[in-house]
Amino acid sequence: MHDTAILTIDLAALADNYRNLRERTRPAECAAVVKADAYGLGMVQAASVLWRAGCRTFFVATIAEAIDLRIVLPDAVIYVLNGVLTGTAATFQEHGLRPVLNSANEVRDWADYCAHVRKALPCAVHVDTGMNRLGLSATDIDEIRDGTELWQTLALSLVMSHLACADDHTHAKNAHQRARFDAVRAKLPEALTSLANSAGILLGPDYHYDLVRPGIALYGGHPQRQGENPFRAVVHLMGRILQIRHAAQGESVGYGATRTLQRPTRIAVVSAGYADGLFRALSAGDGETGLTAYLGPYAAPVLGRVSMDLVSVDVTDVPEAFCQRGAWVELLGPNVSAHTMAAQAGTIDYEVLTSLGNRATRRYIGG
Repeated sequence: MHDTAILTIDLAALADNYRNLRERTRPAECAAVVKADAYGLGMVQAASVLWRAGCRTFFVATIAEAIDLRIVLPDAVIYVLNGVLTGTAATFQEHGLRPVLNSANEVRDWADYCAHVRKALPCAVHVDTGMNRLGLSATDIDEIRDGTELWQTLALSLVMSHLACADDHTHAKNAHQRARFDAVRAKLPEALTSLANSAGILLGPDYHYDLVRPGIALYGGHPQRQGENPFRAVVHLMGRILQIRHAAQGESVGYGATRTLQRPTRIAVVSAGYADGLFRALSAGDGETGLTAYLGPYAAPVLGRVSMDLVSVDVTDVPEAFCQRGAWVELLGPNVSAHTMAAQAGTIDYEVLTSLGNRATRRYIGG
């Protein structure tokens, strides 16, 4: 009874999304990206369900995330995307983790450590094919491509790259990066290959290679700009109505008096705000359209600014049975997808999910 906001995470939908992706990409292996606490939804819960659904390879960003994941999944293959920092190689070995090496220096450092412990330890090599973020440059590759002794010292298990524009299936850079990846991997020792993230998977089999690395699609986000989202929603955010109030035409709503009412209005004040992941950009001043919440099947547009703890919505046209004090309002869910919210806020699904915060009561169902 004391809950004022509930974040429901549907683990059965998460597992279904994984199985969907696995079927789309056979015979490639389907891994899972669970960095940033599984995109804000809970790495422990998500990774456990993905393991039961058949996933055996996982990617995280940092070594701290990897150590936490190892406790949950003692037998999983775990790659650390941010690579190996000076002095951390022993930690990778201790926990059975695989660094994704992003420069010639990292490759040498890992090889030196392998030589020191007299054991060829597994790793991935990330090559840059046009992102200009992490990854071996063309110069790096030329420096180490012929280092036979170096490659024999370590165990190269994966060669990977990352697509910059896969969310737009019409972008010419996709094919350009794939061609560069083919050219670069031919210069390196034989190993499994990986190019596709969630959006890359939807580009088709030419991008799947040996292993795919979905992230946002697992959690119900829309990986591409075009078309319908083929993945089930995983996240539902509900806020509770704290008060119903009536305001006259000409009165204003919220901070800054940015919204002037054009008619007598019934307002529901809901217990959620930007501290709960409702971006301030979802506000609706005069002449603006902000977030639209839902009470059952009825739309309830935001009025004025989203504040830290509260948001006001217009329930003038909602039957009173649906908008009593204590009733629940859908802020993210079947009627308001992460993609819809992201578009309204001028951001992307990834930021929506990772910004949900920890204040709402979390409820895990299914899985």
